[in-house]
Amino acid sequence: MTRFRSSLLAAALLAAVAVPATIAATAPALAAEAAAQTLSLAGEGSASAAPDQATVTSGVTSEGKTAREAVDANSKAMAALIDAFKTAGIQAADLQTSGFSVQPRYAQPKEGSSEAPHIDGYEVRNQVTVRIRDLTKLGAVLDTAVATGSNQIDGVDFGLADPAPVLDKAREAAVADARRKAELIAKAAGVKLGRILAIAEPGAEPPRPMMAAYAMEKAAAVPVEAGESEFTARVNVTWEIAQ
Repeated sequence: MTRFRSSLLAAALLAAVAVPATIAATAPALAAEAAAQTLSLAGEGSASAAPDQATVTSGVTSEGKTAREAVDANSKAMAALIDAFKTAGIQAADLQTSGFSVQPRYAQPKEGSSEAPHIDGYEVRNQVTVRIRDLTKLGAVLDTAVATGSNQIDGVDFGLADPAPVLDKAREAAVADARRKAELIAKAAGVKLGRILAIAEPGAEPPRPMMAAYAMEKAAAVPVEAGESEFTARVNVTWEIAQ
């Protein structure tokens, strides 16, 4: 029993000696890492491409003395509009209802009257978002919407079915921009860039239209210009400075 206790005591002493030794060996490495000088810069890059699809939000606003009357009138008009889109070649998967509302319409009292505004009818709005995958048909689709009774078109948004390749080009440009600035600063400071310690992408900006001309088919009923969609990417890069 005495010999067993002596062995345990010896092991405890060895462990007590080993832990400080490990800390002592690691401390200089940690201190050196903490003291390492770094250079952090942000880079920005952009890339653009002609859009290959568009979305249009079209709808019908109807009025009636009662809510039922307004809804019935609106439903009839919207059914005709959706049928016209399908006849124009728009697939059902590219049609999506994006808004529907029923609101009372108030009549204002005569000037000087003490009466409160009262409901004298209802307004119904129904909207559908249409994706056009063949841009040569965009003008005809807009013409179809108006000719069929759409009295509300909120806008045309151009985009890419697959923006990933364009975004990748923007990211490459952003990294190259960060490196260019880092090499310039390092040279001016008389130091050299070491290994990259960290790199992060805060987030890519949504595409924005450019003014470059991309003409639609000249025979289109409604003339439109698609331009180009530009994507912007940003990166933050940290380098170790090699003396």
